[in-house]
Amino acid sequence: MAPALVWLAALMVIPCALVLALAFFRRGIYGGIDYTFTLENFGLVFDPLYAGIFLKSARIAGTATLIAVVIGYAAAYAIAAAPRRWQPVFLFFAVLPFWSNYLIRTYAWIVLLNREGLITQLLRWFGYTGEPPSMLYTEGAVIAGLVYNYLPFVILACYAPLSRLNPELAEASRDLGASAITTFRRVILPLTVPGIAAGAVFVFVLSIGNFVTPALLGGGRFQMIGNLVYDQFLTANDWPFGAALAMALIAIMLLVLMAQAMAANRASGRAAGGANG
Repeated sequence: MAPALVWLAALMVIPCALVLALAFFRRGIYGGIDYTFTLENFGLVFDPLYAGIFLKSARIAGTATLIAVVIGYAAAYAIAAAPRRWQPVFLFFAVLPFWSNYLIRTYAWIVLLNREGLITQLLRWFGYTGEPPSMLYTEGAVIAGLVYNYLPFVILACYAPLSRLNPELAEASRDLGASAITTFRRVILPLTVPGIAAGAVFVFVLSIGNFVTPALLGGGRFQMIGNLVYDQFLTANDWPFGAALAMALIAIMLLVLMAQAMAANRASGRAAGGANG
């Protein structure tokens, strides 16, 4: 227990406390820190300009999360339904993208989506002769990059409860006359909510603070909150405001984690109630 507390304090509590303390000071005239107490940085976070960037980041991260959950759950379901000897092989291929660097995986999407990329070449091979579609440097490209990079998290999170699911429950549901869709909706889906919630949290939390994918696939046209924090620390040299933005981002992440914990507890309670009943 003690090593865990030391690890938590050294790598999370103390750094967050330092960033929080930084947010209560002013930016110096030449970019340094003026150690004068102020709450202006937190007030500036709620400025319509920056609040809009927060909402836009949440919308992009939420869309990426929804798509990743749908695709990832379907993939995990297919893997869990496959013969047991093949499941490790399918899981290996599911996590194979993690063996390459995040930047390389993102640059691969630039090769795919640029106006003379592989998708355009494929369209021309099918007889398309019009203007090459503009897919790169769009919001769709950013969402596609986020989904691709974080999809394995959802597959692994959903596969765990699906593989542990007692097949007799689905069999009993079908014996009682329920259709396959009803069995999935009333039996399988509720029992795998903790895995879905865990995968969704992974994708949302990592997406909303991401700054690499919006910079590369968005071409700088889409400002997300991660890019804004990056710019405040490394370009504008306004560390106190960057710290206030970072703390607001951490607060959003904590709320998401609390919602995930509540969903998991509720699903566990429902499963325990069903087992006792």
